[in-house]
Amino acid sequence: MNTVTIVGVGLIGGSFALGLKKNGFTGRILGVSSERTIAAARELGVIDEGLSLEQAVPQADLVYLAQPISRILEALPRVAELAKPSALVTDAGSTKRAIVARASEVFGEGHSIFLGGHPMAGKAVRGVQAAEADLLRDATYVLTPPGAAMPLDERVGRFGEWLGKLGARVVVMDPAAHDQLVAFTSHLPQMAATALASLLLDELSWPDSWRVAGAGLRDMTRLAGSAYELWRDIAMTNGDNINRALARYIQSLEHVRENLRTRALEDEFQRGGHFVTRLGRAGGGSV
Repeated sequence: MNTVTIVGVGLIGGSFALGLKKNGFTGRILGVSSERTIAAARELGVIDEGLSLEQAVPQADLVYLAQPISRILEALPRVAELAKPSALVTDAGSTKRAIVARASEVFGEGHSIFLGGHPMAGKAVRGVQAAEADLLRDATYVLTPPGAAMPLDERVGRFGEWLGKLGARVVVMDPAAHDQLVAFTSHLPQMAATALASLLLDELSWPDSWRVAGAGLRDMTRLAGSAYELWRDIAMTNGDNINRALARYIQSLEHVRENLRTRALEDEFQRGGHFVTRLGRAGGGSV
């Protein structure tokens, strides 16, 4: 692998590029983004050169699509046309059914191959300035080939080796199963944090009320600082699963509300504690 093209040089794309450089990649890294982002990425040493999609993709052995989901869906047909047949194209989108389905339509025989992916890492802040070489270290990285059947291809093997060098923990999963799971593990926490923060914006109206808040509230609402532009696409492409997750969460909240003065509340605390313990043992991190 001599040339990598990052389409969308933001937090994830920039971190992937920095991780490659830190862990021994000596080839060229090309970036496709806005002029402002390219200038910042070059200044920070994230990429070697900024080019247009039409210039950068044909040169790449690996094309890494790290844009918002809607932009990835728009770019896939053109990327399939431009990429050389020997290239591997992958993405970092947070939902997978729509992306993998679209890729299956446009990547045919004689084209490069496509492998869906989702790095379960991130921050509340975005942009290449926030990129870190070790962002993927110890993070789960889900690969989503159709039917969870990994292609027997050396390009896929090399990509997996690089993910290992970056310290990521690779999990292979069917795209539909991925979207069902992350609706609970990632999308539900975001929607819950957003709803809670929005509610408290109105409720904390007494004098000094903002000062009567501890670390617990900050922990619970941290995700509410996430950008709507990112989550709009997630809600559009995984709305059915998010709806089911929210319905189950509302049922759980109703159960807690109805049992504030019964022993059933103790059971909920015990079950919650068991979950936190299991998540810690599993190494649950940023999503």
